[in-house]
Formats: sequence, C-alpha cells, structure tokens
Amino acid sequence: MKSRQKGKKKGSSKERVFGCDLQEHLQNSGQEVPQVLRSCAEFVEEYGVVDGIYRLSGVSSNIQKLRNCIILSSRRGAVVNESD
Repeated sequence: MKSRQKGKKKGSSKERVFGCDLQEHLQNSGQEVPQVLRSCAEFVEEYGVVDGIYRLSGVSSNIQKLRNCIILSSRRGAVVNESD
C-alpha cells in the first residue's frame, strides 16, 4: 500500500493519528491497534450504556472537539481520559 505523499502534514507518522495511512502508522508505532481506537473503545465500554452505541452517529461538533483533544494529547505524550 502506498503511503500518502500529497498533503503530508508536519509531525512523524508515529506521532500523527489523523490524516495518515493507517497501515503505515501501525507499522511505525509497533501497535496492532491504534491507541486512539483502544482509548475510545475502553471509554465506551466503561461509560456507554446505550444499546447500539457503536452504530449511533455523533454530533459533528463533539467529534471535532474529541479529535482536537486526541491530537493535542498525543503531542504531549498523554493518554486521553474523561477529564481532557
């Protein structure tokens, strides 16, 4: 699979979570599952008591806030938690 060359953003592919090739990110990070996915799934499993929660679409503004929080946390080397 080719890595993305056009529109490549700053930061190594190990650091970036969004806007990079998933397979390349996993190879560079040495993980089988991205940390962002693991963190989100753990949060949903612990606090999401709604039936079908994995099938419900989120509010776009909330998704964007979560995305920004994850990006900032990954730059600081922190793991996202409910207080972020």
